[in-house]
Amino acid sequence: MFIAAATDGVSVAPSWDRAAAADTRRLGEVPAAHVGDALERMTVMDGGIRLLTERAALLGNALTVDVRSGDNLAVHRALDEARPGDVLVVNGHGDTTRALVGDLIGEIMVNTGVTGAVVDGAVRDVRALSEMGLTVYARAITPAGPFKDGPGAVGRPVAVGGMVVGAGDVLVGDADGVVVVPRRRVREAVEAVGGVAEKEDALRGRILAARPDRAVVAR
Repeated sequence: MFIAAATDGVSVAPSWDRAAAADTRRLGEVPAAHVGDALERMTVMDGGIRLLTERAALLGNALTVDVRSGDNLAVHRALDEARPGDVLVVNGHGDTTRALVGDLIGEIMVNTGVTGAVVDGAVRDVRALSEMGLTVYARAITPAGPFKDGPGAVGRPVAVGGMVVGAGDVLVGDADGVVVVPRRRVREAVEAVGGVAEKEDALRGRILAARPDRAVVAR
């Protein structure tokens, strides 16, 4: 960690697996909505988790963090466990009075290859986070900084945006929001997303074929 703080109160899971890189890349090739549709639309985070940075593409394996409201000590500890391609997923318990992620944590994320963050709480320094090329979703923005006292947990299942997210699950996000793909269902989602696109394209074709000629309508 880059801060001087005791982390005795932060528990860290011994290890967890990540999804296969090829499967993760495939899920990033389609809209988040298609991924959600492929899993019966049951793994989509609620609309309160909003995109706050300019980059509207999120893809990676969940690095899960549970914190006490308004406290980000466990977030700092979690980044010691990060691998390139991870996404920081923080259960801030919906508290929006203190920012759990800001520009300094963003710099550490860049160092460790973490591609973005999903925070059920607040963040700050969103312009700087955008300039770093990070993709950040959260419930709110506030300039108020966090405490660093703990406790917390890293690598355990967390509740974020109305969804349970396990360490190593795949997160897919775009301008619409964030979808969780449980690691055990990644292959299922990969096999289903193509069919979702085919059905939408077929329906769109029928809709466009039934549309009156615009030139005629304009007369």
